[in-house]
Amino acid sequence: MKLIKDLFLIAIFFGLSVVSAQPILKTKNGEDWLLTKGKYRAEVLETNKKELTLQNGLLRRTFHLYPNVVCYDFVNKSTGQQLIRAVGPEARIQLDSAWYNIGGLHGQKERAYFLSSWLDNLQTDATDFTFVRYEIKELKPLLPWNDQRWWVPAYTLPKGKEVTFYYRSTQENLKDIQVEVHYALYDDIPLLSKWLTLTNMGNKPIRVNQIAHEELALVEEESAVVGSPEDMWKQHGIYIESNFAFNNAMRYHLSDQTTHWKRDTAYTSQVNYNYDTPAKLAIYPEKGVGVMLSPNESLQSIRSWELLMDSYDRERRGLAIRKMYRTIAPWTMSNPIFMHLVSKNDEQVRKAIDQCKTTGYEALILSFGSHIDMEDTTSANLQRWKNLADYAHQQGIKIGGYSLFSSRKISEEHDVVNPLTGKTGDAFFGNAPCFGSVWGQGYSEKIKIFFAETGFDIWENDGPYPGDQCSSTSHPGHHDFHDSQWNQFQMQKELYHWLNARGVYVNAPDWYFLDGTNKIALGYREVNFALPRANQRILNRQNIYDATWEQIPSMGWGFVPLTAYHGGGPDAVLEPLEDHLEDYKQLMVQYYGAGIQACYRGPRLYDTEKTKNMVIGVIDWYKQYRDILNADIIHLRRADGRDWDGILHVDAFSKHKGLAMLYNPLPETIIRTIRLPLYYTGLKESVCVRTEGEDMQTYPLERDFSVELEVTIPGNGYTWLVVDDNVGGKVQ
Repeated sequence: MKLIKDLFLIAIFFGLSVVSAQPILKTKNGEDWLLTKGKYRAEVLETNKKELTLQNGLLRRTFHLYPNVVCYDFVNKSTGQQLIRAVGPEARIQLDSAWYNIGGLHGQKERAYFLSSWLDNLQTDATDFTFVRYEIKELKPLLPWNDQRWWVPAYTLPKGKEVTFYYRSTQENLKDIQVEVHYALYDDIPLLSKWLTLTNMGNKPIRVNQIAHEELALVEEESAVVGSPEDMWKQHGIYIESNFAFNNAMRYHLSDQTTHWKRDTAYTSQVNYNYDTPAKLAIYPEKGVGVMLSPNESLQSIRSWELLMDSYDRERRGLAIRKMYRTIAPWTMSNPIFMHLVSKNDEQVRKAIDQCKTTGYEALILSFGSHIDMEDTTSANLQRWKNLADYAHQQGIKIGGYSLFSSRKISEEHDVVNPLTGKTGDAFFGNAPCFGSVWGQGYSEKIKIFFAETGFDIWENDGPYPGDQCSSTSHPGHHDFHDSQWNQFQMQKELYHWLNARGVYVNAPDWYFLDGTNKIALGYREVNFALPRANQRILNRQNIYDATWEQIPSMGWGFVPLTAYHGGGPDAVLEPLEDHLEDYKQLMVQYYGAGIQACYRGPRLYDTEKTKNMVIGVIDWYKQYRDILNADIIHLRRADGRDWDGILHVDAFSKHKGLAMLYNPLPETIIRTIRLPLYYTGLKESVCVRTEGEDMQTYPLERDFSVELEVTIPGNGYTWLVVDDNVGGKVQ
């Protein structure tokens, strides 16, 4: 019997379940951390003054402190997986051309695994920075976020513990450098964050070329006799994300600039004949830092987060990442209902504000192509937009606007100079200004002035700093190409932090979530919105389905062009709106039914009373079920135009535990038997399911926490199901 149970658990762990989103291994408390709150508290334990352990019931990371700090134990307590196979430095820094270890011990011969009994036989090196002391603090907020906005859902700031290890060097030329290695451990999630602070306490500048704030010799994922590091599996038990990501891919793993899987040639007992196993993880910015650190200045490295994974199942891994965002970046849960106005004059803005108020929209964003210019800081322009912002606020509507940074040419003096050619052009977007130029620094100040003087609430920043290096030596914001990427990135972050502190909502098509971005595009091909409306329906549902594996719904925006966009014939546009009311409504339902705001781009939200009533009806429905529609998505079936498709929202802590959106792309009504995987609703025995809020039926949950039900979906239409707790046969 025990063997059967063990095999069952192993099958679940490796994603071999029949129905998606299945339960997996649980902690020793018998609870799934994705379905609990307040059960797993971060703590720091000192043992015999020789060891320090960070743990929260979900992960454990242990450090041996003397003669130098070394991490020899990193365990996922849900699965029991030990991630560390060999010890190494806590971090590495490059000063000028020389590399130095921060902490660490030397002398481990067998690097396939580690035994704690080996610790006493390891040695320090005279060139390494050595441990001085540590201190423990309560976890601090990541950003100075002003959350006093009514579009923010209920949330709690993350709690946990922060440990800082202090290091100094005994070498004469390094004695004035202090290094701090920080760890932050969070409550209720197997997640810790790590970063490094370097302080020049001397009287001479120091060139900091590179900081690798994390290096881990991890257990390999597979034993391949031959094969390149690029092609071999990396360790799946740990997910890494940092706040140094950009390239407009709309996905983190393609935007990441810091995660490096390397060979470990000292690991001579590995199976791979050429020592090519990617078994060493290092985290550092690819292009380096390259900063001259002045006396009494400090430099903080990028910050990374290490999330321990307990499954290969794509849905569960995505749910873990989504909980990470909800925990460390609660501003990503803000999800105002906004319109994207294309305006030519102020009167159109006022009319759009009135329509927003009438229909229940909460915000208005002046779209690209509108008559707003945030770079114009003349008193007349600022007063003009302050008057409009005041009018919007009187109507209870927030207001924002569009501003383009990159993908445009300013001048030879202010543009990015390509390090390879020594000329402007050939940047990520072809032509782009340098944030470190006089113009770039002025741009940041103009945006601040605009928001400070007008009271605007939202900034849509298109083409944020895309990662270009600049070899100019005359730009005041950087010395040369070595520090140009780092310094430009810091300028972009500083601007977002400033806006966050003012409570300004930030839309930007790049991965700046961990530095204050609220929302990013789902990812779409713009010319697809010139295709027939029938195509757009299916393509939009595909975009939603594909984008929400690792994003919560509120992190993404879609697109509904109310007027012609990138061309297209009469079958592509929605205007006149009443003439295409069915398509307009379904596009709204698809996005709001996914908890995703779309850019409804055009001059108006409605053109007739009939259209107005339709828009009000959809918005009222969304607001009624807003909490569950903004909840995480379980992926049921991707749209293919051949049969039904759908998604399921789940939230064990919401009034409604689940809400399924089901679509039928076929012209005729269909009846389908659909299985809903309800494990992540947190319900145990039975559930109540209501079709479109009516016709309640009670179902017992199967052993895999699913229910099977027969559903009727109208032709070219949709239906929705609400899942509630069943208490005494009644909906709770």
